[in-house]
Amino acid sequence: MVTAVEERKNKFIRYKNLRENATEVLEGRAKIVISAEKVAEAYTAMDRIRDIADAGSFAELPGEFGETDPLEFNGYSEKKKALRDETGLHDAVVSGRCTVGGFPAVMAVMDKRFMMASMGIEVGEKIARAAEYAMENGLPLIIFTASGGARMQEGMLALMQMAKTSAVIERFKEAGGLYISVLTHPTTGGVSASFATLGDITLAEPGALIGFAGPRVIEQTIGEKLPEGFQRAEFLEEHGFVDCVVTRREMKAVLTKLLKLHNKESL
Repeated sequence: MVTAVEERKNKFIRYKNLRENATEVLEGRAKIVISAEKVAEAYTAMDRIRDIADAGSFAELPGEFGETDPLEFNGYSEKKKALRDETGLHDAVVSGRCTVGGFPAVMAVMDKRFMMASMGIEVGEKIARAAEYAMENGLPLIIFTASGGARMQEGMLALMQMAKTSAVIERFKEAGGLYISVLTHPTTGGVSASFATLGDITLAEPGALIGFAGPRVIEQTIGEKLPEGFQRAEFLEEHGFVDCVVTRREMKAVLTKLLKLHNKESL
């Protein structure tokens, strides 16, 4: 009889192998397996929205954002313009109202193609506005996080977004709102240290790297070798930091169940 802990360890070993080996042999046949990093790299915010939101239900929240370059950082505005042309995004997060399995919700999705989804003034403001909209309209809030952390090109104002988003999320929760945080690969730095880890329910995708500093930095700081799988979603689930590791294929069904459980009209 396989225990729950052994099952989680087996899951971690499997995902570790998938990340390290491009080819996995199953039932005598070679099947190409794309690593967690490569899959995440190719999966955009709009792909996520199409997979999670009911068809035709997503409507982006309104909001005009001017140029944010408080430090007049060399080449920063030009880099953002190039990324806007390349990705079709104004910055690293898309937020809107939608239905998931027929249940209304507010959803925000971060997109790593835009400066590794680092959090600057605009990203922080869009997350805050999404939470405020959810609070005003009595809707649950779902945020898919993926980020390298605070955006260094915006300095202290980028770090201030950690406090702002955390405060708004807390106010939303105190008002009785349901916040579901979905941690995807990677969720690190200032995003992991703020709104990403404040969910009432915290889900994560298999193999996702989740933490503030990277494992190499931590090992150098403490002078010790970290446990196998440290900071990966399966390790965090086993230690109670993540409620459940959910595959991309199962994500919509799991979110639908959670929304149904917390929907007053379904009781």
